[in-house]
Amino acid sequence: MRLRTKIGLVLLTVALIATGKYVYDRHINHNFMTITEGKVYKSGVIPPDEIKDYVEEYGIKSIVDLRFPGTGDTINNPELPQELIAERDAVAKIKGVKYFNNGSDQVPNEENLKTFFAIMDDSTNYPVLLHCYHGIGRAQMYSALYRIEYEGWTPDEARKKAAFPVQFSSFDHGTPKGEYLKNYKPRRAQRGE
Repeated sequence: MRLRTKIGLVLLTVALIATGKYVYDRHINHNFMTITEGKVYKSGVIPPDEIKDYVEEYGIKSIVDLRFPGTGDTINNPELPQELIAERDAVAKIKGVKYFNNGSDQVPNEENLKTFFAIMDDSTNYPVLLHCYHGIGRAQMYSALYRIEYEGWTPDEARKKAAFPVQFSSFDHGTPKGEYLKNYKPRRAQRGE
């Protein structure tokens, strides 16, 4: 077998593996990821008929939905009111699980942070699932904020872990989310601790 053919086969195999992983992560596993085992998870939208499976497998007690309808942004925030209602209703049927809606833009505002911290400061809410539409924007942002506030990560450490690779992602230097995290002041620093 010629060297060119071997290289071509290797590249084809790598492309097929990468495509398979993307399809699995995005469309089968809903970009579900463990942030901190037994405490915090993040995902994209999980269909209402599958939520209970994730709740049972990971012991989830609270779901924080970061979506809100009517933004007009069909790329980053394509959610519809009936989707949020369907999820809320599905969660209401699962005993012992709380549903919180904290509709957020890609970069949180003060009201979002206040709501988020109220949820996360309450130990009875854990384990928590944070999710947005795709599971790679707002869910990653709030996962980074969790790591900063509750695990003591530096803002830049959390930013770098928010996406892989971080370079050329929406968390890179010079992007709204990247700059927000780089300049984020944890509550402990604001209190002078």
